Amino acid sequence: MMEVLELYERAYNEKEPVICLDEKSAQLLEHLREPLPMEPERPKRIDSEYVRKGTASVFVMVEPKAGKRYTFVRKRRTKKDYALCLEKLVEHYPGAERIHVVQDNLNTHSEDSLIETFGEEKAQGILDCVEFQYTPVHGSWLNMAEIEISIMETECLGRRLPDIQTLGKELKAWEGRRNEKGKMIDWRFSREDAKKKFDLETGQN
Repeated sequence: MMEVLELYERAYNEKEPVICLDEKSAQLLEHLREPLPMEPERPKRIDSEYVRKGTASVFVMVEPKAGKRYTFVRKRRTKKDYALCLEKLVEHYPGAERIHVVQDNLNTHSEDSLIETFGEEKAQGILDCVEFQYTPVHGSWLNMAEIEISIMETECLGRRLPDIQTLGKELKAWEGRRNEKGKMIDWRFSREDAKKKFDLETGQN
């Protein structure tokens, strides 16, 4: 916990961006009947019945202090999907000397995922660019990607999206709007706050 918080307290450095990464499962739903459009004095009407079209996995990468976020949509969240996500992340930061990636302890979040997907040589090229910082067990709330995902759910996923293509298109539009406005995350929980809350100095908890 303290290592994650120390990372958050560092001054912004574009050469060493701090990226929070997490995944969200998104349900794909199709209208059973086409919605009736809005009319004078009558709102748009949507039938309560729908057709389930499976699920997709949305990878969210957010740089809180720069007001940037990137989404990556896949059918699943396997080792390969995670590895491809990290490859995309590195492509977004070609000038970075080190990318600090805050993530949870999911079994796919490992160097092995990169090696199995790309082979040792290419995997090492990506690993040379990133440094993993894991949140503690039961401490996923320390990952600011959860905050961004909550916003994403409210602003983008709260409606029926029938397939991965539509989901990806809508997410890119949402991502673009927030990046254009430079929406940052104001994280206020510090190491000093942690010491007081968890009584770390006395070691009672």
